[in-house]
Amino acid sequence: MSGLVDALVITTVAGLVIARQFRPSRVDTDRRWWVLPAVLAVVALREPGMIDAHHTTTSVLLLIAEMVVGLFTGAAWAWTTRTWREPDGAVWSRGTPASVAVWAGGIGVRAVLFAVGAALGVRQDSSALLLALAGSLLVRSVVLAWRIRMPSPAVPAYGAAVPAYGAAVPRPVRKEPA
Repeated sequence: MSGLVDALVITTVAGLVIARQFRPSRVDTDRRWWVLPAVLAVVALREPGMIDAHHTTTSVLLLIAEMVVGLFTGAAWAWTTRTWREPDGAVWSRGTPASVAVWAGGIGVRAVLFAVGAALGVRQDSSALLLALAGSLLVRSVVLAWRIRMPSPAVPAYGAAVPAYGAAVPRPVRKEPA
């Protein structure tokens, strides 16, 4: 794939993922949540230019750093996502302001890695970024599914009795006019 097509794919996927995370969305752990990360990884791994042949060691180290940043971003993104269970048992999630900070930090660290590579003369391909995005999405899905299965006050264990939203909130007492 050309650099322009890679950039378009990365921008489109990242834009859709970021936009969707701030809308409440139903979490369905039974669906194939691994398909998009797998497709992105296959597309990234098909490209031959992921490792610069003239700077192999530095290129591999930058790729490893990119992957670590991607995996950390996915885990932090999952931990900063708010989850809750509706009375019907459906689990929902939504990104928080901390999720924005995670994304901004991840993008900032990736920009620094790119600048370091450029300063060292390493030819960098967008396929490393695409592979790191696939890793982020995969880790986020795994951690979020794990969080949903853990008992917590926000998302009780499956099968537990769940009170309706606001059931524990005291209702104001209306005063009769004198």
